[in-house]
Parts: sequence; structure tokens; C-alpha cells
Amino acid sequence: MNELLEYLSTLTVTQGRRAGLPFEVLPWQKRLVRGAFKPSVSTAALSLGRVNGKTTLVAGLACATLDGPLAVPRGETVIVASSFEQARVDFEHVISFMASRADLDDKKTWRVWDTAQQARVEHRPTGARVRCIGSDPRRAHGLAPTLVLADEPSQWPPNTAERMVAALRTAAGKQPHCLFIALGTRPDDSEHFFQRMLDGGADFSLCYSAGTRDPIGYRRTWKKANPSLDYMPDLERELRQEAALAKKDPSELASFQALRLNLGVSDTVEAVILDPDTWRRIEGDAPALGDMAWGVDLGASAAMSAVCAYWPRTGRLVGIACFPSEPDLRQRGLRDGVGGLYQKMHERGELFLAGQHTSDIGELLNEARRRWGVPSVLVCDTWREAELREVLEEIGFPVVPLELRRNGPKDGSEDLRRFRRACLEGRVRPVQSLLMRSALAEARAVGDASGNWRLAKKSEAGRRQRAKDDVLAGAIIAVGTAERLYKGPREAIRADLRAVSMASGS
Repeated sequence: MNELLEYLSTLTVTQGRRAGLPFEVLPWQKRLVRGAFKPSVSTAALSLGRVNGKTTLVAGLACATLDGPLAVPRGETVIVASSFEQARVDFEHVISFMASRADLDDKKTWRVWDTAQQARVEHRPTGARVRCIGSDPRRAHGLAPTLVLADEPSQWPPNTAERMVAALRTAAGKQPHCLFIALGTRPDDSEHFFQRMLDGGADFSLCYSAGTRDPIGYRRTWKKANPSLDYMPDLERELRQEAALAKKDPSELASFQALRLNLGVSDTVEAVILDPDTWRRIEGDAPALGDMAWGVDLGASAAMSAVCAYWPRTGRLVGIACFPSEPDLRQRGLRDGVGGLYQKMHERGELFLAGQHTSDIGELLNEARRRWGVPSVLVCDTWREAELREVLEEIGFPVVPLELRRNGPKDGSEDLRRFRRACLEGRVRPVQSLLMRSALAEARAVGDASGNWRLAKKSEAGRRQRAKDDVLAGAIIAVGTAERLYKGPREAIRADLRAVSMASGS
């Protein structure tokens, strides 16, 4: 397979530290290519930790079936991910690689389908094509692939995974010498089809994993599950930071063991946002100094709305929320199953009434301004952007930058990750608040196939349908945005935090 390895080396990296440089085929990638593409092999399995270059390799192999040594007339390569959205990530890598080799705008040579329902590219002269789909068995009907690349099969929905792989294998049987390759982290179920492949069910398998008794803080442990460690300095830095967080937080530990050490365990103990003991440990009364970010979470109709303020220089974090006056707080507490909790929050000045049947957003914003002043940046979810803009104009709120975030796999995951890290590394000092503590207790996180975690909504991840975690939603986007926009030199931040700790006597 030297020809295939030579072809991969001709591809140009289009993003990251090595953008503009040739694709460097790493030793583990060479090992997979030489083992999986032997004539006697029809099924292969590879398992390793996240962010080791797996997606890049998948895209490179797919490109080789379009204009490289794996291309055959009218041959079809199918990349399958847990969802179509995730499959599009693979597709974007394929298109980026091919764009560095050929003019995809040449309609006589190339045909590209890039829509909300389709992600395909075809080489017209030969009919060779690559198709990217989600793990929906209905999408596998009519396929006749010569190569199947199953991306992160352990993250495919459990109720359809077995049906999907059966459909793919049936489709693969339509073509002679079809190759099925599954790549990803190990599942936490020993009977999962991917684990069975790794355990000897595949003609060729390769598994990089740490041992269950290996200490999580050692580089030699990380290297067992991350064969790209010696070649990716960014990966080592991320592992070092995440290992430090994993030692402090059980939820981070579960994720680190599953996704980074590839131990084949569940990636969550319980889908909590942050351990309550950790939250109580970081509570304090830091001063309000420097830039201030507001996170605004607007509830629908009679729901709670909240504003949270965060000062990144000192870590101060405080929030307020409001309900409409009808029904009253006693009735609302009985209906939501929290007893007199809302009344206690009201007595503490953390929760107030604004509006009669729906929350008065203008009054909420004015109250926040009265308490904290004008923010340097205001952050909100895109869901009710238009309404927020109207209210800001109606109340004559000073013009400030407005950042828009989506509670999805990209923005939502990034903000939650930054929030957790800032808390665990001591850059957040929440003011002691019954409102914030109760929101933390109610909130849950939900993950997707890529290990991206975001704040759960409605009944996701075991969250109660009537859970009131709006102020935490505001805190997450406020801290996440401030970490992106206002994060200064670490030494200066640490010096500020030490001064704050001494001033508060903690």
C-alpha cells in the first residue's frame, strides 16, 4: 500500500497549526493502512483517543477513492457518522483536501452536492463518488459501496446502531472486495458491534488504550491511547489541562477516561454541570472590577427570565431572575415541586416579580443595570434575539456589543467547556446565592456523538421538565464569552485572583 501512503502525503492540510503543509502520515496511520488494505481483509477496526487525526485520515482515504489509487469506475465510498450534522464535518475535510488538488468548480470534472440533506462529491469522468450520511438505517437503502468508513460507531444511537451496521454490510455485499472500516473510541458496552470487531470479529483490528490502573496524570498513560502525542503539541497541552481538571471533578474524570484514555467506560457519571462541592468551594465575594459581561436568558411566556453578570478580571459572578406576578410565588413553588424555595429567593433579593402574566424583560434589564451598571458586552441566545433588541431600544438601554450564541454542539459546547474550566481553575468566584445553587442542582448536560456537552433543555439528560436553571444558562454564556473576549495574560489573571482571595479572606 505504498502507493496509497504516497497519495496521502500529497494532500495539503488546510487548517490548524500545519495549514498549508503536506499531510504527514503518522506511524499509527501507516500501520492501519498497511493492515486494513491487504487483499485478504474485508473488515477492519481502529480505536484510539479523541483528536489524534482520525477524521483527517478518514477524509484522506475518501479522497483516494476519487482521484487516487483507490479510485474505481463508479465506485462509491460511504462515510457514516452518528448524525448527518457530524457527517458534514467529515465532508468538509474531504472537500478541503480535494480543493487543494483540483478545481471543484470545474463542472465538467466535478459535481458537488452540499445541501441540508445531501453531502456528496463525484468525479464525473470515472463516476467515483463519496457520500456522507448519518447512522439512519433508512439512508442505507440503495447503497452499493466499495468502501465504508464508519466514524465513531460507539456514539451511534443505540436503538439503530445494529440495524445500521447490518444495512451497511448488506449494501457492501453488492460489490466484490468491499472494505468496511470502523474507527473511533471504544464503546462502554462489551456487546456493541464495534467492540466485537475490536475483540477479534474484524479481519484486522488495532486498539490504542490506557490500562484501567494507569495513573491519569502521567504522559506515558496518555501515550498508550493517543499515538499522535509525540507529533501534536496542542494535543499534549489539552491532555495536561484536562487531566488536571479530571482530578478535581468526577464528571470530567469520566469523560477523560472514556474519550482521552479510551478505556471503554461511560463518558459520564451523572450529567451534572459541576459538582456541588466544587461550586461551594469557589463561592466568594470578589470585587466588581474591570470589564463586565452579561448573560441573558429569556424564558417563554410565564417562565423565568434571568441575567447573570461576570467580571473576568476578578471572577465575580452574580445573577438575578424574575417571574411574572401571576401565579404568585407560593402557588408557583407548589406547582413546580419546590415548596417555598421561590419565596426564600425573593426574600434574599435574588428573585423578583416583573410583569403580570409574562416576564417584563425591560424591568429585568433595568434592575440589572441599577445593581451592576452597564455591561461591556451583552450575550444572549439567538432564540429571542429580535425581542431582546426591541426591549433594549424601548427602555433606552445604552448601546453595547451584543454577542449571539446557540445552545448547540458548537457554541453551547464551547461555552460550557470554558465555563467548567474557568470554575475548576479558580477564575470564577460566584457570590453565594440560593438562586445559583438551586439552578446548578437542577441543570443537566447532554452530549452528542462527538463528545460535545451542552446545557440540556426540557427533559434531556434526566432534567426535570420544570427545572429552573435559567440563571445558570446566563452564567455559562457570560463566562464563556468573557473567557473568549477578555482573557488576559495568565500571570496577570492569577495575580488578580490572589489579590481578591486575600481581600476576601478565603
